[in-house]
Amino acid sequence: MAAADQEFYGRTVRRRSYQDESYLHGFLGTVGDLQKAGVLQDVTLEVEGRRFPCHRLVLSAASPYFRAMFTSDMAESRQKTVVLQGLDAVMFGEILSYIYSGTLHVSLDKVQPLYQAADLLQLDYVRDTCSSYMAMNVERSTCVDLYKFAGLFSLDMVQNRCLQRIARHFTEVASSEEFCSLSVNQLTEIISHDELDVKEETTVWEAVVRWVQHSREDRLHHLPSILPYIRFNLLTSDNTAAILEHPLVREDPGSCEVISNVVQEGNSGAKPRLGVAMEMALLFNAERGSKELLFMNPREGKYISCSYKPEDLPNVSAMTVTSDNNIYILKTWESEYEIQLSLSKYNHANNVWEHESMSYVSKGRDTCIKDYLYEVDQILYYLFVNPVVDSPLLQVRKYDWHTRKWQECSQHQLGDSIYQSAALSCSPHLYFLTSTEMHRYDPRQDLWSERNPPTNMPGICTAVAMGTDIFCTDFQFTQTMVYDTESDCWQKLQGWSNPGNRDVIVHPKLFVLENQLHVLLGVIDHDSELLGQGQSTYYLVYVYDRSADTWRDLKATLPDRTLHVKGSQCPVAHIYLPYLKNGT
Repeated sequence: MAAADQEFYGRTVRRRSYQDESYLHGFLGTVGDLQKAGVLQDVTLEVEGRRFPCHRLVLSAASPYFRAMFTSDMAESRQKTVVLQGLDAVMFGEILSYIYSGTLHVSLDKVQPLYQAADLLQLDYVRDTCSSYMAMNVERSTCVDLYKFAGLFSLDMVQNRCLQRIARHFTEVASSEEFCSLSVNQLTEIISHDELDVKEETTVWEAVVRWVQHSREDRLHHLPSILPYIRFNLLTSDNTAAILEHPLVREDPGSCEVISNVVQEGNSGAKPRLGVAMEMALLFNAERGSKELLFMNPREGKYISCSYKPEDLPNVSAMTVTSDNNIYILKTWESEYEIQLSLSKYNHANNVWEHESMSYVSKGRDTCIKDYLYEVDQILYYLFVNPVVDSPLLQVRKYDWHTRKWQECSQHQLGDSIYQSAALSCSPHLYFLTSTEMHRYDPRQDLWSERNPPTNMPGICTAVAMGTDIFCTDFQFTQTMVYDTESDCWQKLQGWSNPGNRDVIVHPKLFVLENQLHVLLGVIDHDSELLGQGQSTYYLVYVYDRSADTWRDLKATLPDRTLHVKGSQCPVAHIYLPYLKNGT
């Protein structure tokens, strides 16, 4: 007899387990109420003179730090008042609020001390949430500060995001006061970056001079160790001569020797910088048989088309741009019994697509309604809709970079509006939405949950994340809405005013370019027909002004091609223009 079975009045009865969800949620609420009421508290924690009455059991259940403190022979296990060192009282109050409620409030001004407190108290969820929040809020004004903090705590994801931001805005960052606060190791890590966005290598030398002169007596002796990271092979002989004559170099004999050695050896191993990078949206040429991509930045009036080998872009199913600016595509082909997909990565420097060595992901023949590829916390997730009769399923697989295999994740049942839907990543979650449903996937818990849907939308055509907000619009671009992921609330925005007698014939696609919301749509102008000029079809690009709640026409002139987007929005990447070799 199996362990799950038992004999009862002569027949075998299978034992089953039931889980009371309301009890699980209500239990934490009750514990929080006890804390607020000051009932059954058996220990007081003192931080910076402030006293926090608590429950040993609750603290031990939440934190390995407290569990070790209260269940061992440590003196604190017997004390009624425990003084905690190395913590900020305000941040500890936030931590305590999370422990008793399960809700964590994070903002840019307190994310670093909050992370430090969570690190000391061994609260993994708080640490991971703070790390994701920092990575999501890396801007020009915060990148140096977050870069230094990430280095102290080995937060690789945050540090890499900061490095990319610093590299892309190096000239501006190098002129800031924060840049001068970097350590010598941090400075050399930055200036050794291949993707440093500088038009001339002299910009790097000038940044080094500014850093040294900020504290000349303490830093001058570091100059010989910094100089090898400057790519003298990219400098003219006049530039090099000018550096040799610079007062800092002349003052330090070791610096002259380093430069002479580097120049003599030719600095041959130093790669050219990737040069000027520009944010560009990526679109496919939809004409049959075309293997062409259009890289566009309508704000700068820049449009570059590149053609690739037929085997590079066959039957592209989905495309995504990751947080570290890698571009991936999923390619599909059919076998006798199933559809299979493989992954390719864009090589920026060579402007080619390279096949990723990986196990193929497969799906049944009837599961190709919707395909999405997105990244969360440096992990790729593949979502696809399986239109099972009367019960459509949203299925998820994540890619394990170590084993190079796809792993099954939790699937989720959908309603009947799967054809008018969108999926996207925002902060540490994935979202799938229709006009009547909003589903959120938490990768850390492999768990789906329901959120408030965008009511009164005629149908979801496209959606994109910007910060912690999600924007979406309908197929005719008549209505736009924004969703606040933190408050779980929707707000209606202004739609397209449609000046003139035009119809949308290419469905709109939202994208975020240079931190502003844009939309691309194709229209047909009936006024031109009335004037006897024939049918006029063209693309429009609008940018949204949130303060005025209006859409402004960028008056873009796109190439005469039929354009297509893979996914719920136009993917946007930093593209290094000198490497688009076969661009037109």
